[in-house]
This record gives sequence, C-alpha cells and structure tokens, in this order.
Amino acid sequence: MQDCLFCRIGRGEIPASKVYDDELVMAFKDIQPQRPVHILVIPKKHITSLAEATEADTEVLGRMLVVANRIAVDQGSTGGFRSIINTGHIGGQEVMHVHMHIVGGQEPVGPMLKR
Repeated sequence: MQDCLFCRIGRGEIPASKVYDDELVMAFKDIQPQRPVHILVIPKKHITSLAEATEADTEVLGRMLVVANRIAVDQGSTGGFRSIINTGHIGGQEVMHVHMHIVGGQEPVGPMLKR
C-alpha cells in the first residue's frame, strides 16, 4: 500500500520519533500519547489487520511481541506494560495497518476494559 500512513513511516517518507528499528519492525512514539510511555510497533510489511494475517506473517508478528519488553524497558516502563492490538472497526482500529500499542510508565495503567 503506497499511501498507507504506517508504510510511509516505515519507509522513512514521514518522520517519526523512532525508538526501535530492525529489518522486520519499527517502533516510534505515539503522537498523541495516552500514558507516559506510549509506543507504536509496526511491521515494515503491510498487513491490514490481524484479521488479514496469514501463516506467512508469523515471523514479523512474533518479532513485534518479542521486542515489546525491550522497548518498554528502554522507554522507562520497567515494572511492566500493556500491549494492545486493535483489530477492525469493532476492535477500534483507526489505521488500517497492524500496529501494537505499548503503554506504561511507573503507575498501573488501570482496568483493561470499562465495566
């Protein structure tokens, strides 16, 4: 997807405050952070959503999960973090490119869902 926002960030066409970058994934600070630590982790390959993921995406999706703790700790969330992947309209996905939010800081992030 040539005009996908996160694809363009991954290609370096749009600037981002990068905190991690390797051959498969990139992580950068959210432009509207909801917590003291709020990082987005994206695959460099375009995958629209988890609903569109296939077996061929196993390595990149696994990498996103594996690097999450390193990114969280490096950004100051040493006591844990929450990882969130919104999927589709019902799941609240706003950008149609798989991305994981890492949110944390030094205080608990609160309940997972409103009750």
